[in-house]
Amino acid sequence: MLLEVKDASVNYQKVSAIRNITLQAPASGIVTIIGGNGAGKTTTLRAISGLAKLSGGEIWFDGQRIDRLPPEKIVARGIAHVPEGRRVFPDLTVEENLRTGAFLRRDKVQVAADLEAVFQRFPRLRERRTQFAKTMSGGEQQMLAIGRALMAKPRLLLLDEPSMGLAPVIVEEIAVIIEEISKQGVAVILVEQNAELALELADHAYVLETGDLVLEGKAKDLHENDHVRRAYLGA
Repeated sequence: MLLEVKDASVNYQKVSAIRNITLQAPASGIVTIIGGNGAGKTTTLRAISGLAKLSGGEIWFDGQRIDRLPPEKIVARGIAHVPEGRRVFPDLTVEENLRTGAFLRRDKVQVAADLEAVFQRFPRLRERRTQFAKTMSGGEQQMLAIGRALMAKPRLLLLDEPSMGLAPVIVEEIAVIIEEISKQGVAVILVEQNAELALELADHAYVLETGDLVLEGKAKDLHENDHVRRAYLGA
């Protein structure tokens, strides 16, 4: 397995956010984490990327323990995080935002090639190359946030609620982009409140409820699970 989260717990002051979470992600494919508000999905991603410190457990990536590393060293190991709400730099241009994703890299020629690859993947970003990020639509900002993460050349991409607040037609476009990224060899962990979308895209799924892992299995099997269908799919 590329990523192994072992009995991970995170507390915010005295409040337990996740408790003894164990999950894995292989070197390819899409893993999704679904659950309601406050389930611990975002905290799990923040723990993997080093933004939330564990109060218990371990996180291993490519055979090495990473939960004691600062976030920038976790990025350097090959994990990129697209946070909830996109969090682009509003007063930087599209190109400047993208280049921040490569701030740890020293291979300038390859960075230029990867920038061109991002523009090929997201033609709208090329069109708005010199435009300030704050002037872009929500869907365009989401594409920018994903493109910025890809500039780090990740082996594992963490996506937190990429469909949030977007029109259905843009959600479909983002879904296609996620599938394409996965097919090109980048492992993806997808956090989504849109459980229908998440289970359609993913190979494997985990269900969190109020900080606890309550179900896991193949995404297609969980899609047919009675509890999942009642709680998350509106069945």
